Amino acid sequence: MPTTSLPQAVLSDALGRLQGAQADFNGRYPGDSGARQPVHTVYGGAHLFKAETCQKLGALALRVLAEQAPDAATFAEALGFPATLADTVYERVKEKLGREAVEDFRIDFEDGYGNRADADEDGHAVLAAREVVRAHAARLLPPFIGIRIKTLSAELGPRSIRTLDIFLSTLVGELGGQLPSGFVVTLPKITSPEHVRVLVTLFDSLEEKLGLPAGTLKMELMVETTQCILGADGGSMLPRLVDAARGRCTGAHFGTYDFTASSDITAAHQRMRHPACDFAKHVMKMSFAGTGVWLSDGATNIMPVGKDRKVVHAAWRLHADDVRHSLVGGFYQGWDLHPGQLPSRYGAVYAFFLEGLPAASERLSNFVSKSAQATLVGDVFDDAATGQGLLNFFLRGISCGAIREQEALATGLTLEEVRSRSFVKIMERRRAK
Repeated sequence: MPTTSLPQAVLSDALGRLQGAQADFNGRYPGDSGARQPVHTVYGGAHLFKAETCQKLGALALRVLAEQAPDAATFAEALGFPATLADTVYERVKEKLGREAVEDFRIDFEDGYGNRADADEDGHAVLAAREVVRAHAARLLPPFIGIRIKTLSAELGPRSIRTLDIFLSTLVGELGGQLPSGFVVTLPKITSPEHVRVLVTLFDSLEEKLGLPAGTLKMELMVETTQCILGADGGSMLPRLVDAARGRCTGAHFGTYDFTASSDITAAHQRMRHPACDFAKHVMKMSFAGTGVWLSDGATNIMPVGKDRKVVHAAWRLHADDVRHSLVGGFYQGWDLHPGQLPSRYGAVYAFFLEGLPAASERLSNFVSKSAQATLVGDVFDDAATGQGLLNFFLRGISCGAIREQEALATGLTLEEVRSRSFVKIMERRRAK
């Protein structure tokens, strides 16, 4: 044990302060749990949502794939991934579209719905909630589901609150006092932490009214205004928004087109890979790293529609390039707006994971064999903090269907260890043997 000649009182004070700082750090930065995060959120107007919507989107996506890329080579060429992966990616995309085309769906009462008469929105709030109930009973819901309300501005706040109340009261009432798993409320166009604090207050009241356990209702923050990035004092606004959510924030979604518009970028240059968007997303990464808040990129707004294969392939390639750019930037989720984007979403995601599989397998295998000691593989150095990150690569790939569980065995892990989702637990169990 290291010794020092410093007074015991000084040492005790220093140790106490260090322990307190560590506790504060652990509380704010719990790290990535390794839990499943959807690869996308599909948005659709609340007036159009039906219990069978997600299944119909999958069927439409399969039809587009068959018509526009009837074989693996055509699909690989259209999206621009290596021909060596063509057969594997193509077959896995087809399987995914038939099994679970939509991982997350957001019933939209905002931009995808518009401003309507109060009686119309009241009715759609009730009908949409009842369709969720019907989908829940028929086991048709995707793993993640939720609604996007209107902004809580002074002008639209009353309408937004009313829709939230009607939808949740109908949903919880007809589900016998519960919510579907993975349910979340998306809050758009935030310009102040007060928007978040108001939603938390509404959640508190609704939970009491509906008999839900405290903390049940969760929110996603939409980062789509410049005020979300920097406050009036020049400080970062994002940590303040999370603090205002009081533990209810599960995700932060970047709104590409509202953000570029608020940045005074002309419509012709409002795109996913604009430097202003990269800047904002880098700030999001720095603000939310280690917090457990999931990050999502926005949407490609050029749709793959029509019968002209060149037009569809061009839209697919743009979408796939946007998806790859997001993945490289550490954004593993994005928005999709049309069933024709589902093939290019999964094609790009699957190719990304499969291209990285050999190197990730080697790194994790070598890392595990050294029992979390620092290792060197080629020119990539890994330390102990990298273990969970390497494991998360496989967890993300497996959960979305890109990687098979058996393919993870090349790392030297067992299926039981992979399914534990925790690198720390894996190391603890191995060391205890």
